[in-house]
Amino acid sequence: MKQLPDLQAWAIFAKVAEAGSFARAADELGISQPTVSKAISRLEKSLNLALFHRTSRKMSLTASGAAALEGASRVLYEGEQIEAMLRDQASALRGVVRVSAPMSFGVMHLAPLLPAFLREHPEVVVELVFSDELVDIVAGGFDMALRISSLPDSSLLARRLCVVKRYLVGAPAYFEQHGWPTHPRDLAEHRSLQYMYDTVGNTWRFHHATQGTYTQSVPAFLRVNNAQALTPALCEGLGVAIQPEFLIWEELKNGSLQVAMPEWEVPMVALHIVTPPSRARPQRVQALMDYLATHFAQAPWASQ
Repeated sequence: MKQLPDLQAWAIFAKVAEAGSFARAADELGISQPTVSKAISRLEKSLNLALFHRTSRKMSLTASGAAALEGASRVLYEGEQIEAMLRDQASALRGVVRVSAPMSFGVMHLAPLLPAFLREHPEVVVELVFSDELVDIVAGGFDMALRISSLPDSSLLARRLCVVKRYLVGAPAYFEQHGWPTHPRDLAEHRSLQYMYDTVGNTWRFHHATQGTYTQSVPAFLRVNNAQALTPALCEGLGVAIQPEFLIWEELKNGSLQVAMPEWEVPMVALHIVTPPSRARPQRVQALMDYLATHFAQAPWASQ
């Protein structure tokens, strides 16, 4: 197996040649003199030749050292330029921020927020990818993701933004035809419409202030991979569904959908910003996170 070049040692070599001594090079690089000495010894040992003539009073390049100096100086320069560029990107509000978000929530509530952010930060580029699937943000190269769920333990970092209420809902015409359920067990006789990515599947869970928690398996007559797609069937009276408030607040307001069994609460979830494990992030990413956190500190749809 071919050994990689010792780029750190070559960069140190270039600094020693520039500074004229191990001590000055160590001081300029912010490292110890023994570290500098070991790097040069490493190079000379691997190449089996000397790079410097050393005496008690003077140090100069050998012919081999002089031949290597131009290339080694480029290694040092390019490394310094890369680090300077990345430091600048990390501290400046410019560059790309990649965001993953659920489809309906992203279109309805996230996308409308971006114009104001982009006007304020014209050198930031937002790449927004919609998907209701649980995206691997590390493998996908995302800086952050919005998640609406009860998050499992993971290595990812999560910032909770607001509570998301969920309700059991149906159209008035549906309840007129099939009756109003008064207990979760009644749902075994009802038609349900279900969201495929809901972690509870067709076993729905409810909580009552005095009767405790109850789970009920509910037969499904429509399954979709985007919860918003359930709204037309719900409004047409084809079944009942558990839906987040941000999707149905307008239908609840105008009466086309109604909440069933309000005394039996559906467990709430929350809106989170999830980021890769490292707490170090570019300023442009932090700025967008803070912007979204400010906007979603309280569920905006609940007050509309």
